[in-house]
Order: sequence, then C-alpha cells, then structure tokens
Amino acid sequence: MSEDRPMSGKEPKVAEKRIPAGLKRGMASLGTKNDSKAERSTPEGPRGQGARGWTEKLLTRTTSGAVYTIVILACLFAGVMPTCAIVTAMAWLCCSEFFRMVRMSGRMPNDILGLAAAIAFPVAAVMPFAGAMRLVLVLLLICCAIWYVATPRSNIADVALTAFAPIYTSLLFSCIVLIRRSDPTWIGGLLTLAAMGCIWVSDATAYFVGTKFGRHKLAPKISPNKSVEGFWGGLVGCVAVWVLVWALGLWNISLPLAVLIGACSGVISVVGDLFESRIKRGVGVKDSGDIMPGHGGLLDRSDSMLFGGMVIYVILHLGGVI
Repeated sequence: MSEDRPMSGKEPKVAEKRIPAGLKRGMASLGTKNDSKAERSTPEGPRGQGARGWTEKLLTRTTSGAVYTIVILACLFAGVMPTCAIVTAMAWLCCSEFFRMVRMSGRMPNDILGLAAAIAFPVAAVMPFAGAMRLVLVLLLICCAIWYVATPRSNIADVALTAFAPIYTSLLFSCIVLIRRSDPTWIGGLLTLAAMGCIWVSDATAYFVGTKFGRHKLAPKISPNKSVEGFWGGLVGCVAVWVLVWALGLWNISLPLAVLIGACSGVISVVGDLFESRIKRGVGVKDSGDIMPGHGGLLDRSDSMLFGGMVIYVILHLGGVI
C-alpha cells in the first residue's frame, strides 16, 4: 500500500485547506506565465519566430551576396580577361534562367542559338577589331531567321524570344566588359567597380530603407514589396557613389556628370528590376532560379545591373570619360 494513500476510504480535505489562497493564486499565475512563454503564438508561429526568420533570411542573403561580391572584385582587379570571363559566365546563367522561365509559359525558343550568343557578346567586347559585337548581333538574327524557315513547328514568338534573351542578358551585361576594357590598369578596375557598386549600393539602401520606412507601394501589381521610400533611398545611395567617384578625381568626371550618372542609373536600374519582376509574374514564379540563396537566381541578382550598367556605359562614353 502506498504511503500517501489514506487508511480510510474517505479522502482528507485538510491538505488542500493547508495551502493558503494567496499562494494558490501565485502558483496558478506562475503556471500561466510559463505556459504563455511556451505556447503563446502569433499568426506566423511562436512569438519571436518572425524576427528570427527575418534575421536568418538577412544572414543568408548577406552571406551569398558577400561571396558574389568577392568573386566579382577578384575578377575586376585581376584584369580585363578575368572580367570578361566572369561576365560571360554570368550572362550565360542569366540567359539560361530566362529561357527556363519563358518555357514555363509554353514558348519554345532555341536555347542553343541563344546561349551561344550569350557567350559570344562578352567575348566580342574584348576583340581587337571594332564592330565585333555588331557582327555577333547580325549573325544571331540571321541564324534565328534560318531556324525559323527550317523549323515548321516554331512560331514568330519563339524566334523573338530566342533573339531577345541574349540581347537582354548578355549584350547589356557586356557593357561592364567595355567599361573595364577602357583602362586595363587598376584605375579601370576601380571605375568598373563604381559602375557595379552603385547598383549594389542602390539595391541595398532601397532594401533597408524600404524595410524600415516603406509605406507607399511603388508598383503593387508587379512587385508588392517595393516602396516609394525604398526607391528614393536607393537613388540617394546611387548618386552618393558617383559623387564619391568625382571626389576621388581619378577620371575626367565633373560633379554634374557624376550626379547625372547616379540619377539615371538609379532610376533605370529600378526599371530593370521591375521588368524582370513582370516577367516572373507573367509566368507565375517567385525567383528566376535558386543559385544564390536569399536572392534567388542570378538573373534576380543582376536584373538591375543589366539596364543600369548599360546606362552608365553610354553616359561615360558620350561624356568623353571612356
């Protein structure tokens, strides 16, 4: 027989009476607090899980972005050919992600022609003879026309996408190679870093300003997470980079030209971002790929760079800097 079981059949009520009422209330309150800490939840899960998730996402995004940046920096300052090599690889990956998305919408582009052109454009940018990139463009169009004539199943939309994909992902990316080629020394690497870095700074400041202060949607039907406040934050960051470039005095860049480059590239880079977002929304995908944790695909990471780098190259060229 257990020691704590009473001898008689009646259960004593003394034990319960010996516990003061105040102590009972305190124990009940303590139990409630412990339970609330363990089980209290929000629509996203236990309290604090949303904050932890955001922190982990930010850490993943920052880590993959840092690796990406280090590889780019190493190639930029190693010389023109390493820059060409990394841009070629990135252009090829971006083009393949673009083709993957359009195939999800039922289109059937010619991947072989498009990906070959994606490799050829950056390589042509370092060729010693003028007009190499224009030659690649002409050959691409001719090959697309021959393919269209020789393939009854293809339609004009497939031909258009086959030609557009390398132009969008590779020809525009080749502007980074052209900027780097303008000066083979480390100064050219620094100028190319400014061209790419201003887009990175713009993306980063837009992300943090939008996360902290974003209230007004910039394009809710295309990219619901982008805000007007984030747009202005990114624009200020982009202009600040080019004002710093002007302050260094290493190139023939006036302050008005620096502000013009920063403002134009900041605005057009957002257009490039929204352009790619519209493509993804049209085919029903969140990311173009998954090669970069926290960012999605490489095209997701480079969409701003494609248009922004092109604008920077054009203004630098027309302004007599390169």
